Amino acid sequence: MNTQRARLRPLHIPQRKQCVFDPSPDLIGGSLTPDLQPSTPPSLPDKEPKPICEIGRYILLEQKEVTGKVEVQRAIHRDTQEEFICKVVPLDTYRQSMAAYWRTACIEGQHVSQVEEILLGQTKAYAFFKNHYGDLHTYVRSKRKLREGEAGRLFRQIMLAVQACHERGIILRDLKLRKFVCVDEERTELRLDGLEDACVLDDDNDILSDKHGCPAYVSPEILTTKQQYSGRAADMWSAGVMLYTLLIGRYPFHDAQPGNLFSKIRRGAYSVPEGVSSRAKCLIRCVLRLDPCQRLTASQVLVHPWLRPNESSNRHKGVPRDQDQSVPSFTLEEEPSFFT
Repeated sequence: MNTQRARLRPLHIPQRKQCVFDPSPDLIGGSLTPDLQPSTPPSLPDKEPKPICEIGRYILLEQKEVTGKVEVQRAIHRDTQEEFICKVVPLDTYRQSMAAYWRTACIEGQHVSQVEEILLGQTKAYAFFKNHYGDLHTYVRSKRKLREGEAGRLFRQIMLAVQACHERGIILRDLKLRKFVCVDEERTELRLDGLEDACVLDDDNDILSDKHGCPAYVSPEILTTKQQYSGRAADMWSAGVMLYTLLIGRYPFHDAQPGNLFSKIRRGAYSVPEGVSSRAKCLIRCVLRLDPCQRLTASQVLVHPWLRPNESSNRHKGVPRDQDQSVPSFTLEEEPSFFT
């Protein structure tokens, strides 16, 4: 990873016809479905839209989304014409924002995004990442749900990424399907993205007190504990929600009213439909346990029988596809006084 200081220069080009793309809506923290549109970057037309600016060897194009203080833009490498994702963060906070990426910089084959290059402007830092083919939430929504074989292969990659982060003292906090992006066009390989809001620990003590997360994925102890909770255990609850959604096509806990949603989470009130294999049901129930001390860790999940490679041929195809099994299309804004 290269870190360079570069000067941001506007590009002065003749006026020409522009191609207008529909922008993705801003992500809202705590939204069940913060972006229902595919996040795959649009193909480049014959006539490029007018670039926003140029920094170093990159041309920054249209803004894709904004999450907190992080602006995500499309970028083109001037020499190779390769497309990148550029994350723009304030210069005074970029070290904190990139801390989790730097701690995972040596992880190879563990499905975690790597910073390709960082350029420093006068007021902002520009971090460049390899392009991707959309996020996992969008993919599951387009498929309505996944068959067990495919769900198992993808969930194993998710657990490898979570395990790698947990072993290096990184608590993801806002773990959800949208945090994983597809590396290939066939959507067979994933990588964990969006580590800007992860918590990087100074030691092995993972006890946290801040309330941070997406309502559909938040663990019951965060809703019921006034002060502290285990960050790793809370991440594993969110992973259980992800597994359920991959297999069933909807969240295990969902309701249009925040109070009802949180009540269901506190009680652990969910059911697994018929058609899901017994081993898959077992894994879901071993992760979505109300007592955080009884939840499986990422390392334990990876040795569960359902995730063993030789078990993939025996997995069931899953439940029939029907309207009730779709990822909810409504949004639920987080409670300002609760989530950060």
